[in-house]
Amino acid sequence: MLSISEHPPKDPQLKRPKSPDPLNSFNSLLQLIHHPRTCLLFAILALQVLLLFTLRSLPFSRQHFSPPNSLKPEPLPVPEPEDRCGSGRVFVYDLPKTLNQEILQNCDDLNPWSSRCKALANEGLGQQATGIAGVVPENLAPAWYWTDQFVSEVIFHNRILNHKCRVMEPESATAFYIPFYAGLAVGKYLWSNSSTAQDRDRHCEMMLRWVQDQPYYKRSEGWDHFITMGRITWDFRRSNDQDWGSRCIYLPGMRNITRLLIERNPWDYFDVGVPYPTGFHPRSDSDVAEWQSFVRTRNRTKLFCFAGAKRGAIKNDFRGLLLSHCQSESESCRVVDCSGSKCSNGTSAILQTFLDSDFCLQPRGDSFTRRSIFDCMVAGSIPVFFWKRTAYIQYEWFLPGEPESYSVYIDRNAVTNGTSIKNVLQGFSREEVEKMRGKVIDYIPKFLYAKPQEGLESVKDAFDIALEGVLRRFKEHGEWGFRWK
Repeated sequence: MLSISEHPPKDPQLKRPKSPDPLNSFNSLLQLIHHPRTCLLFAILALQVLLLFTLRSLPFSRQHFSPPNSLKPEPLPVPEPEDRCGSGRVFVYDLPKTLNQEILQNCDDLNPWSSRCKALANEGLGQQATGIAGVVPENLAPAWYWTDQFVSEVIFHNRILNHKCRVMEPESATAFYIPFYAGLAVGKYLWSNSSTAQDRDRHCEMMLRWVQDQPYYKRSEGWDHFITMGRITWDFRRSNDQDWGSRCIYLPGMRNITRLLIERNPWDYFDVGVPYPTGFHPRSDSDVAEWQSFVRTRNRTKLFCFAGAKRGAIKNDFRGLLLSHCQSESESCRVVDCSGSKCSNGTSAILQTFLDSDFCLQPRGDSFTRRSIFDCMVAGSIPVFFWKRTAYIQYEWFLPGEPESYSVYIDRNAVTNGTSIKNVLQGFSREEVEKMRGKVIDYIPKFLYAKPQEGLESVKDAFDIALEGVLRRFKEHGEWGFRWK
């Protein structure tokens, strides 16, 4: 047996952990770094940091990272509808019928020689043109009428009643139209041996008494009122009772009213020249474009032409001189003798003559202007003027600002002294002629009065240009404070 010792064994001593060895610790750290899992962890952390900085640098606003309930898109601004009447709106006075409708109804009594009912038919456009087959494109023939040169007040009235800027409440208007048929009213008495000065003034005096009683006239003294007078200005400027015409423009109350006339007084601010009505009244934009193309490509066989008649009662009659000049140059010039009333309101012979000629001679008429100016240009012929007042200071709203770009001016005294019109016109190169004709054709829409009472789709005709000009003028009056009492 094993004996048990008498002395119990000593308690074993607790061993203290040794201090870490620095070298061994570094080696252990290297082993940890190179461990695959450690590398993966660092890679993920680095990717997250890189992604965070990348997103912060992008050009996004903070709202893109807002909580879901704030992700409501901002409403887009709604564009305001275009105001097609930015220059102003028109109120049309409802005049007593004796000043317009009854004048038309009495069309049999407006002329001492014959009825004017046919001339005033079709809302002022006149009778459908006949005898033009083969002269104009077949599909455009229905747009041609034998329109009287003195019917602009009827045409303007019908158009303005249907204009988009017409208003029915005078308080919202910036312009006031007076639909008085001044030209038709006075025309009845111009050639009557039994008429008196009072007869010629009666209708205009009635109109002014009525208009001057309106509150909107009293407010402006007529500065925002306008009227169409369908004759030349000199028919309304009688100085004394023995002279021609009425004294409508000189009557109290007319001074500040803007007047649209086929011939203006260049020294009267309130006179505005508008084109004479011609025979072409397009039904659509396409009618205008087709006509422009037709006259642009027309083969013109004559250098120049003249449509007119002698004025035997006038000493040194210039028209007679032009007729003789043209007849002596028959190879280059075509003549339409309009003696009597053969050319009244246009004929197919005149139209074809203008269509076949590069240039058309335009002396003054019974006054400084004549309708033939516009008949000529509508046919794409280049006008030749002998008086600057015939066009250049008459129709500024409707003609190019550079006269030489669309016309030729030859001083009448030079012609009287022997200057050859043919030689002057032959001096232009073919390129120069085509350039002038192109300018005339580009401006044709501004010489026309469209058939639809509401106007054309997008093309602006003479009526549109005139109305815009009047509204612009009235707007400037208000902005500049330019008016007197």
